[in-house]
Amino acid sequence: MYSKLFTLGLLLLTLVSPLAAEDKSESKEERDARMSWWREAKFGMFVHWGVYSTTGGEYKGQKLPNSAEWMMNRGKIPIAEYEQYAAQFNPTKFDADEFVARAKNAGMKYLVITAKHHDGFSMFGSHASPYNVVDATPFGRDIMKELSEACQKQGIRLGFYYSQAQDWHHPGGIGNNWDKTIERVSNDEYVSQKAVPEVRQLLTEYGPIGIFWWDTPRKMSEESFNSLHSLTKLIPDVITNDRLGDDFPGDYKTFERQIPREAPVGKDWEVCMPISGSWGYKLGDTDFKSTTTLVRNLIDIASKGGNYLLNVSPTGEGTLLPQAIERLEQIGEWMSVNSESIYGTTASPIGAFDWGRCTMKSAKSNDSDGTNHILYLHVFDWPADGKLSVPGLKNEVRGAHLLADGTELKTESVDDGVVVSLPAHAPDEIASVIALKVRGPLETFVRIPTPDKSGELVLTADKAYIHNNEGSKEATVREHDGISHVGYWLDDHAWVQWDIKIDEPGTYQVSATMSVEGDKTKFHVGPAGGELEAEVESTGGYGKYVERDLGTIQFDSAGPTSIQVKPEAGQWQPMNLRQVKLQRVEDQK
Repeated sequence: MYSKLFTLGLLLLTLVSPLAAEDKSESKEERDARMSWWREAKFGMFVHWGVYSTTGGEYKGQKLPNSAEWMMNRGKIPIAEYEQYAAQFNPTKFDADEFVARAKNAGMKYLVITAKHHDGFSMFGSHASPYNVVDATPFGRDIMKELSEACQKQGIRLGFYYSQAQDWHHPGGIGNNWDKTIERVSNDEYVSQKAVPEVRQLLTEYGPIGIFWWDTPRKMSEESFNSLHSLTKLIPDVITNDRLGDDFPGDYKTFERQIPREAPVGKDWEVCMPISGSWGYKLGDTDFKSTTTLVRNLIDIASKGGNYLLNVSPTGEGTLLPQAIERLEQIGEWMSVNSESIYGTTASPIGAFDWGRCTMKSAKSNDSDGTNHILYLHVFDWPADGKLSVPGLKNEVRGAHLLADGTELKTESVDDGVVVSLPAHAPDEIASVIALKVRGPLETFVRIPTPDKSGELVLTADKAYIHNNEGSKEATVREHDGISHVGYWLDDHAWVQWDIKIDEPGTYQVSATMSVEGDKTKFHVGPAGGELEAEVESTGGYGKYVERDLGTIQFDSAGPTSIQVKPEAGQWQPMNLRQVKLQRVEDQK
């Protein structure tokens, strides 16, 4: 089935592969220039589409678990049988211009689509495999080519998703352990015969490519990794994510479905998330996120310095469901008024707030004060008293106005920041944006963690101070699945601490998210002199995190204090600690 004509291509590839090891490092200026459009964009469309869309991910009337694009795997469908879905794939209602316009009108600046997912079906006219949308379907059109042309016309950057390791159709691909008719070949053969020529084709025959989006890294030979990685050098400005393999971090970190509580330090990053429950079109999937949630997700991510890649799922006919269209249009309405508070912004210099989020832009000024800044205050909860408190800001405010209608707003400097006077009603129920102009180099107060208006305070590992003992192995902040934790906590005399401020005395429920390897571990948690004693049994291993209620602690007065987690010497089994959470509760009498 798979042509050997690509031997020549492989020979040529050997001329490219050494680049993976020999490339000179980019300067910061060169990297910044290459990443500039992506950092400016903030918002993109992800598209999961394939032959599974013909049945909405159902197999013989069965609603299979997981997202629809995993239909072949979850149904353990033999290759010969799954190929029949390709013969049914005929999305005659697909219009690339209309599709790209929906992304553009929603305020999205780039589009990433599944050129090949794990099922091995190529959604373009592959030269390496006849199992593709042009040769194996009645549709017979190159969807990637049409989207490329539409993106170029409408000024949208195009990116390709490619499942480089998993391929349930090719006899050398990883992942198909159910079809016993496969006459296996090596994974290197799959990479050389299919993955390499297809990636090369996508990078060289489809016009400007902004992003190449790898997925589900698996163990492959060094030669295979390098042969794939080196291909991205064919487009010097292409941006890649972090899912090719462990030794290939790419240009940015990918978070899937979840927005990190804290942004990764010193890294570009992105959150990919489906607009509903499934990545691919799935019959009966009505779990669409509300427009409010989607817009606020975008704001939250931008306020932490990241990008939002929001996924939609075309049907077998090539159209989006009405729920997706409605949400894209409503996001577009919000962006048409407020996009300047998203595009080209950087993370909030003063953190998040109970009432919403903040993004920032900086621009060189001709004034003697140097750099001016605009803080965009995204207000989710409009204050009933008309006073918006912006703690943490020291700078002189030069002006403030609503983006919605330009209404000028009065501001007042107070001891811990700035107060903005607002009109009685919010101009936007989802998020009203205030542009706050400040003069001079940015100056901020250190904001001590304080419970929010619901009485909740979450203390994360990356914000903890770790007290290690000299001469002992040090506990450090590490990561699992992109989430920080205090790990290598072997010393039962080492402890961690967060300085906090309690604004309302009372009883607080304490819980912690952790993983424990041993039978059970004992430790103390709380303010010095008021700790509770906790005992936690094994969670099943260091990678298995659970949230456990630990008990309650009492704060008799408001003010600064600290929360400590200290092992019980002699009864300590090492644990990985992600966070401690306090929640104010009604006092029991």
